[in-house]
Order: sequence, then structure tokens, then C-alpha cells
Amino acid sequence: MNKKVYFAGSIRGGRVDAERYKRIIEYIQRTDDVLTEHVGDLSLNVLERGRNQDAAIYRQDTEWLRQADVLIGECTAPSLGVGYELAYAEKYGVSCHLFYDRSRCQLSAMLTGNPYFHIHPYELEEEIFPIIDTILKGL
Repeated sequence: MNKKVYFAGSIRGGRVDAERYKRIIEYIQRTDDVLTEHVGDLSLNVLERGRNQDAAIYRQDTEWLRQADVLIGECTAPSLGVGYELAYAEKYGVSCHLFYDRSRCQLSAMLTGNPYFHIHPYELEEEIFPIIDTILKGL
């Protein structure tokens, strides 16, 4: 049975890593379901959407988080939304695996100091994929 993966990556915080998100999502989709595949959409419009649509996004994302078997986040680009998703996932007992490019950033101590989060620093994108295989096979 396919696992449900909540992929977290920056949207309004910046789309500098959108192509990387797309590649990671496509890799996961080879074996499992990504609930948030839109995070890898290179044409995603990040302009202000308005309170009503924001409320719908919040409801959908939190519902997906409660359904997820695992959260896989690419956290190189700082994002308030991703930080919120991580705390929400922790509250609901969703396993969280966080990737970041150690040559470009340093994660917040609120993440690295929390033993709940599985932290996976990398330098080359190719390092991510075998770790994702291990994560998904272990579920």
C-alpha cells in the first residue's frame, strides 16, 4: 500500500529551491503518494491570495498533515509556513524528516535541538534520494 507523504517546502518564503522540490516529489511519487505535489509546481503563483483562500489552504494542508504517514521537508529556504507545518505534524505524531543543504544554511536550534525531528544535512542533491528510500521503506 502506498504511503501518504506530506512534502514541505517554501512557497511564500521564496521559491529558489522549487526545481529541487519538483525532483524530490517526482522521486517519491515513483513508489508513494505525495499529498502536496503542488509544492513542486514551477508555475505556482506565490502572490498574495486573500484571507478567504488562505483559510481554505490552511484547512486543506492541516487535513493532509493529519492523514500523512510521514512529513518530508526540504528546509534550506527559511519558511514560516514550513515551521508551522512541522510543529503541527509533531503535535499529531507524524514522523518528520528534514533535509537541508548545509553549504547554504544552518537550521534553527528549535529544529536541530528537538529530538522529534530527524535531520538530514546534505551537500549534493544526490545524497537525498537513498535517505528517502530508507525513510519510506521503514514506514
